[in-house]
Amino acid sequence: MRTNIPEKLLKIVEEIDDRGSASLTRMTVLKKWFEHPERLSAFAIWIATTAVSRKGKTSSAAAELFRKARTLMAGLDKLHPKLDRQAARVLHDWLREFQNEYHNQRWGPVRIVHNWNLMLVEHGLAIYLWHLDSPAHGYKLAADYCQHYDSRYGNGLSSSSRTKIEEIVRFMFTIEALEEGPE
Repeated sequence: MRTNIPEKLLKIVEEIDDRGSASLTRMTVLKKWFEHPERLSAFAIWIATTAVSRKGKTSSAAAELFRKARTLMAGLDKLHPKLDRQAARVLHDWLREFQNEYHNQRWGPVRIVHNWNLMLVEHGLAIYLWHLDSPAHGYKLAADYCQHYDSRYGNGLSSSSRTKIEEIVRFMFTIEALEEGPE
């Protein structure tokens, strides 16, 4: 079913181009799109798959987690990804344990994340396994995927975010086309 949500995301890209940044909360429009549980599960696995395909230097332990995630998510259907739930739970637990360091701050404990892409995989698997009825979790995953710190604007959507927002838009168009089926 075709929606106007992708166009609203493209307006965020225009705002970034015009002003240099946009608020992360602008992406809350995704919550409506995620009201279809099928979409949320497809998005969560797409983000996880995209995160494990990113290049970068990693420790040997992180490299092994990336390999396990790539193996688990290889060859999945875009619209209806079907993961081995037990293997997904095991991988989620390994990912969680790998980055299970907290530092106490004035306002409470803060999780230390050494590898952002592994955290995205962890959160994508958590949505797939336990939160398919929560569009808010999908919005948070999208915001985590797109946000970048820029000292001029703080945390939010900056010029580095625009490509990721456009990737999400392409994903949404693909899913909407698959939902409509063959003409």
